[in-house]
Amino acid sequence: MGKRGRKGGGKNKRKRDDGGGRVMMEGVFIVMERLNSKLYLQNCYIIQENERLRKKAQLLNQENQALLSELKQKLSKANSKASAANTIPDLNLSSSASTTSAANSTDP
Repeated sequence: MGKRGRKGGGKNKRKRDDGGGRVMMEGVFIVMERLNSKLYLQNCYIIQENERLRKKAQLLNQENQALLSELKQKLSKANSKASAANTIPDLNLSSSASTTSAANSTDP
């Protein structure tokens, strides 16, 4: 037989109620204590998991900030090179003048 079919010896053995409901209150108290213990352990687990995830989020945030900084530096260098390229004088314009002067110097 299962646990329900047994007589005597069980932990949840009911005592005769004297009319004051004391036995029933003791049973409710035991059930509530077990539930409270179970919820307490679940809460401890959730707190630990939350702390683990918080640390992981901090590491990911630091990595993200480092990558963002690196990207900004690369973009800044690329922009400065591009603006420097715009300030280089056009060699085609100066080459025609030097070709003319070179042609003038070779003429007898």
